[in-house]
Amino acid sequence: MRRVTLFVNGSPRNGKVVAVYGTLSDLLSVASNKLGIKATSVYNGKGGLIDDIALIRDDDVLFVCEGEPFIDPQTDGRPQEELTGSHTDWLTLNVGGRYFTTTRSTLVNKEPDSMLAHMFKDKDAWGNKQDHRGAFLIDRSPEYFEPILNYLRHGQLIVNDGINLLGRYYLCDAIYNLVLSVLAFKQLSQQNSQPAEDHSPISRKEFVRFLLATPTKSELRCQGLNFSGADLSRLDLRYINFKMANLSRCNLAHANLCCANLERADLSGSVLDCANLQGVKMLCSNAEGASLKGCNFEDPSGLKANLEGANLKGVDMEGSQMTGINLRVATLKNAKLKNCNLRGATLAGTDLENCDLSGCDLQEANLRGSNVKGAIFEEMLTPLHMSQSVR
Repeated sequence: MRRVTLFVNGSPRNGKVVAVYGTLSDLLSVASNKLGIKATSVYNGKGGLIDDIALIRDDDVLFVCEGEPFIDPQTDGRPQEELTGSHTDWLTLNVGGRYFTTTRSTLVNKEPDSMLAHMFKDKDAWGNKQDHRGAFLIDRSPEYFEPILNYLRHGQLIVNDGINLLGRYYLCDAIYNLVLSVLAFKQLSQQNSQPAEDHSPISRKEFVRFLLATPTKSELRCQGLNFSGADLSRLDLRYINFKMANLSRCNLAHANLCCANLERADLSGSVLDCANLQGVKMLCSNAEGASLKGCNFEDPSGLKANLEGANLKGVDMEGSQMTGINLRVATLKNAKLKNCNLRGATLAGTDLENCDLSGCDLQEANLRGSNVKGAIFEEMLTPLHMSQSVR
């Protein structure tokens, strides 16, 4: 009876001594059971493929594989902790059952502060788990890991058209957890700049994933996206580009929209009560019927909110702080502006027909050329001068 020692291809550890009998298929079946793999071929120690059981001698050391080429256990197959400390050594990753081969420098150098970089920068620092082939295990979908790896290789995040929008949100989550790259996230956002094919709006949960993947001081591109009816209340939305986005009927109460770009955005019917709108850009936006009670447009640094040409028909802005705001040629017909601070505001050419300005402070406000037909100017804090309204 002949006995041989079996190892998994490329590994010099955890060998199994088995008896050789029957055919080569019988040996492969025994190897599969002993090593926990689906054995398809056997190599000797020099990489020679064994296709006949008669070629096997007593006490031979054999390497069993699952169809991949022979891996020399003295080089590529050595455990990762025995490799040199260079960042150029090759690694194999087992991502959801699919194998990816790359260099340590690819995982470490592009995004040095990422999760992947911390996992592979220092050997055994995270106690990375390995499978029977020595590949590092990562519990992620290989379909969405591949574009992340390609981004780390050449700096471009390319997502196949076949991946649907929900899958791209999964990819955002993967980027957040594995790469934490602002540039990669921005590239993904550009690819998602159009609404989903079914035009379904983005939910609060999905948008929060976006927010978590970018620093507060970086501009997040949400241009043209559909947030219709979403609850975005009390979120930090500073510096975000919502240009031409659909925010109709959104709940933005108490949200921080400081320096956000809402140019040509649809805010009709939305609730922005007590929102922080310092330095906001709302040129030509549509906020008809929106509620902006108690909002703060006043920036202590002197940066003025710009609502030039905006449609503000029927809005309720009661009690808002709007010192120096630019409402030039905006439409405020039937709007409620009671007790607002409009000191130094630009209202030139503004349509204020039937607008309630009771209790407002309009000191040094520019009302030249504005339409004040039917407007209510009761209990004004400061008297209006003719120079403020005459061309």
